[in-house]
Amino acid sequence: MLYFSRWKMAAILGVTLFVCLCAVPNFFPEKTVDSWPKWAQRHVVLGLDLQGGSHILLEVDTNAVRKEKIEQLRDDVRRIVRDNRLGSPAAAAVRGNVVEFRIRDGVDPQLALTKFRELSQPLGGFLGSTGQRTVEVTDAGGGLYRFVVTEPALIERIRQSVEQSIQIVERRVNELGTVEPSIQRQGLDRILVQVPGLQDPSRLKELLGKTAKLSFRMVDSSIPPEQAQATGTVPPDSEVLIGTRSENRQPYLIEKRVLVSGEDLTDAQPGFD
Repeated sequence: MLYFSRWKMAAILGVTLFVCLCAVPNFFPEKTVDSWPKWAQRHVVLGLDLQGGSHILLEVDTNAVRKEKIEQLRDDVRRIVRDNRLGSPAAAAVRGNVVEFRIRDGVDPQLALTKFRELSQPLGGFLGSTGQRTVEVTDAGGGLYRFVVTEPALIERIRQSVEQSIQIVERRVNELGTVEPSIQRQGLDRILVQVPGLQDPSRLKELLGKTAKLSFRMVDSSIPPEQAQATGTVPPDSEVLIGTRSENRQPYLIEKRVLVSGEDLTDAQPGFD
């Protein structure tokens, strides 16, 4: 026969009574609960399975990540070519998932290979101990070099994209004012978002569907942007962008090479000079 001391029974009854009192506000409409005293408005938070809500599964566009990495690699190859006078930077071209470049006649192939191998860095920085590298550089002979973004480097970039996306999703979901949303990573490239109590999933989809991308690029001053736009003679490493302000729709000639992108930033705050 089980025996409970009186103080244990009193503690169990006290906890049970407290939980029941906390659950009382869940049986009344929110308008009614709002008129109660603050201390009486506390209620048990119901999960998605009990009170319903919105559920959405986000996935990183791996093809876009791969394309971005390849274009960045092409820009880096052009920079090496330009700085070391290995040929015409415009000759660096993307073919599928490979960047190819052929050095001009008279350039030492070994010197070119040494310079190109500077693009291949250990994963995890210079102190990386996995033995894996970011780029594979191959001498195809005849002055032709091929550059390929390695699969481990691509996976690492996807992982970083997911981590950054989780932080963005958390900030945006918190704007809804909901209680205890669940934001979890699933697999390599997916994010599961559950918002209990939000009965309008289209609102959540619209909020999370807004994209924001930050990048810093240099202005190309080699020719006037109006001339480049009118004649179509845009330098291969640049592009013409139009100002977005309605009162200032003038063209700008901007280099394609990204000096600093959003993933390079660790903190940003407003301040006064």
